[in-house]
Amino acid sequence: MEMHYEELLGRVTDFLKSEAKTETVVGEPFKLGEFTCVPVIKVGLGFGSGGGEGNAPKKGIGQGLGAGGGVGVEPVGFLVTYKDNISFLEAGKAHGLSAAFEKVPDLIEKLVETRRKEKEAEMV
Repeated sequence: MEMHYEELLGRVTDFLKSEAKTETVVGEPFKLGEFTCVPVIKVGLGFGSGGGEGNAPKKGIGQGLGAGGGVGVEPVGFLVTYKDNISFLEAGKAHGLSAAFEKVPDLIEKLVETRRKEKEAEMV
């Protein structure tokens, strides 16, 4: 058996890259009325590998190779856009995603206020 460290590490790294993406944890950007919400995440990656070989009298020749990795992904919040306005809604650790949705009424109020101002400007 021939050991291929580079191939093994490449496979582990490819797996970690494929799993550490926004869609894996929160989902694709989505529309909420006229607002576009883009998830923001924090990603931590780690991996390690090791291998060895030996030749012991009466026991023979042996070799081994191993690798492992892990991904930690945490939602941080959402970038919310409406026309030229961009806001960040934090998803607090204590409330998770519900903290972001608690701010939806504020966003709707801003939308109504913006429309009111646009209508007033049209009347002038």
